[in-house]
Amino acid sequence: MFADRILGLLRCPVCTAGLTDAGRALVCPAGHSFDIARQGSVALLARPTRLAADSPAMVGERAALIEAGVLAPLVDAVAEAATAADARGVPGGVLDVGAGTGVYAAAVLDALPHRYGVAVDLSTAAARRAARAHPRLAGVVADARDLPVPDGSAALAISVFAPRPAGELARAVAPGGALVVAAPLPAHLAGLRRDLGLIDIDAGKRERLNDRFAADFAPEAEREVAWSPELPHPLVRALVLSGPNAVHADPARLDAALAGLPDPAPIGFAVRVAVLRRR
Repeated sequence: MFADRILGLLRCPVCTAGLTDAGRALVCPAGHSFDIARQGSVALLARPTRLAADSPAMVGERAALIEAGVLAPLVDAVAEAATAADARGVPGGVLDVGAGTGVYAAAVLDALPHRYGVAVDLSTAAARRAARAHPRLAGVVADARDLPVPDGSAALAISVFAPRPAGELARAVAPGGALVVAAPLPAHLAGLRRDLGLIDIDAGKRERLNDRFAADFAPEAEREVAWSPELPHPLVRALVLSGPNAVHADPARLDAALAGLPDPAPIGFAVRVAVLRRR
């Protein structure tokens, strides 16, 4: 069952009306109906999309990293930034766009017991995991470019290594609310990218992010989060196959390249966590 406070954070993707829980589906007054999966997630897509979503295998690799605590410093940093940015006078929920397994939204909700949340991801496998990540979190399959949430319904929005549709986030975040963005710095996984020939990181990403949001959001705070664990080869493999490199990676070549690395291998993470305030 979807709590009323979660339903208030969702809208019909077809006609934008509110939704009610009919037991096995969410329905709007116009009769548009969206089945609730056995795992508790719901797909709120106005139309089919050709965009590629993370596969169940990619989501599983990410879950393995989370369970091993590899991403714990980033999870903590996002939760701390969101907690500091939360304005109690701003009504609304927590919206995680490109939420993956829901681990970041769950950490934020643990820190903010007065909030409910929506974890949006194009991947069905991710949304199903997110639906089980926290009792006050809904897992929703949706396109980030067409968020199934009412205008101004988010007091906080989160984007961690995920698409950031500026117009939709400006529409969704209430005035006075905040957006927390986590994006890789040039040093992020630099050694691993060099040794394994992984996708490079655009050095101008920070400037473009600020420019894209300048009309609706004001920069408020930022910090760099860096940590350097030593990971056994299975977790290094999971790291590579949990993100965009999975689309291009040949498993046999990856295993051959991994054999040339120390086991465990030192991995350098470097991420910028920024808070932007909705004007």
